[in-house]
Amino acid sequence: MNKYIATFYSNFGAMLYFKALKKQGITAKLMPVPRKVSSSCGTCVGYEHILAVDHNDCELDGVFIETDKGLDCVLRK
Repeated sequence: MNKYIATFYSNFGAMLYFKALKKQGITAKLMPVPRKVSSSCGTCVGYEHILAVDHNDCELDGVFIETDKGLDCVLRK
């Protein structure tokens, strides 16, 4: 499993994404955006999954994978 952090343009988008992941059975948590990652809102969603999850209806800004070197962007909207 890979660890991902998804960032959003709004807090509402973060909530929609969080609920969508939960509906798919993916364990997720709402958390503050790490300082290394810029975002339009201060809330991100952290989750573990095999692949980065894209969801069109949630104002997704980007998805970052956690590596031993830090965070790498794997999806940018």
